[in-house]
Amino acid sequence: MAEVAEIFKQFGPRYRQNNKLPIQMHKVMNAIENCRTSALGGHVEKCNSCEYIRVFYNSCRNRHCPKCQGLAKEKWLLARERDLLPVSYYHIVFTIPSELNPVALRNKKEVYNLLFKASSESLVELGNNPKYLGAEIGFIAILHTWGQNLMEHPHIHIIIPAGGLSLDQQRWIHSRKNFLLPIKVISRLFRGKFMAYYKKACSNGKIKFEGQIEALSQNNNHQALIDSLYEKNWVVYTKEPFSNPMSVIQYLGRYTHRVAISNQRIIGIKDGKISFRWKDYADKNKNKVMVLAGEEFIRRFLLHVLPKQFMKIRHYGILSNRSRKNKLEKCQEILNVNQKPVAKISWQELILKLKGIDVTVCPSCKKGHMVRKELLMPRCCSPPKRHFVA
Repeated sequence: MAEVAEIFKQFGPRYRQNNKLPIQMHKVMNAIENCRTSALGGHVEKCNSCEYIRVFYNSCRNRHCPKCQGLAKEKWLLARERDLLPVSYYHIVFTIPSELNPVALRNKKEVYNLLFKASSESLVELGNNPKYLGAEIGFIAILHTWGQNLMEHPHIHIIIPAGGLSLDQQRWIHSRKNFLLPIKVISRLFRGKFMAYYKKACSNGKIKFEGQIEALSQNNNHQALIDSLYEKNWVVYTKEPFSNPMSVIQYLGRYTHRVAISNQRIIGIKDGKISFRWKDYADKNKNKVMVLAGEEFIRRFLLHVLPKQFMKIRHYGILSNRSRKNKLEKCQEILNVNQKPVAKISWQELILKLKGIDVTVCPSCKKGHMVRKELLMPRCCSPPKRHFVA
């Protein structure tokens, strides 16, 4: 099966030659190409019974790498289990109009921060309003920047409990059944907040109009864009609530540590072209196959490299880091949640829990245990060396 790493190896040199890339994109490509290869080093294990030998190469741990997100996701989800409340949960999605996509692509940090700010403030403001809930809510927001065809499509996924902590912090206020907040009201408020912050960022010179959007630097063109954005109904939608809190954790796993495309979706490489599976939401969610030239595939993948140190998962309200200790624990006390501490778990223990596979047991004799014997130094950092472990 073809992988993103193989695509980078085959088509990356020509793409780098033909395009001037920021240093961060070079780093992402290098990390994915070298992931779980001798370039990053590793270690050698030996069975203490049958002498079977196994080599493990290190992963790159880059957040854009399709191979490195599985265990990171599971560890994050285990930590989130302690935050669960015995109530229904909603999944809300905030999307900016496609006319803003070119601006977002060239101003990632600014526009993505505005997307977080406008969506979160809209929910918090309406949640506090006695007309709708009159409570302090909390939620997890996750940024995605891609569509199934790998083109730019910035949007925020939000998982939110159905209710909140009363403003006097003495009781839990449940939302109405199958209803949290009015979507049309959320959409209009989201549009107003985003556009207000966007215009302020433009006036402060934080939004740059360069390259293919240079024409927007002319006032008439930019004002026409702004006017058209105010006229549109911005897309905010919610799905049916989850009745089981644990199903929220399983569902969250689909979104938290995803990258633009998983290796499982890639069908193959043939005649300089990449074929991959995608779902066409505009055509009744039909499953289709898309074929792209190798360099075009790389271009689309790199569209979704996030700014350095940019936080793509954020917590708000009673689920924020600042409030989790006091307000979330108060909610759990009110709702009679028997909280158990989450113990630290090794990656071997995590695989055993998730897959039922004990990676410490020898896969050959099934009796002995694998013992680390050698460290393999990264090939890209120094001449190949072997350091023996006593």
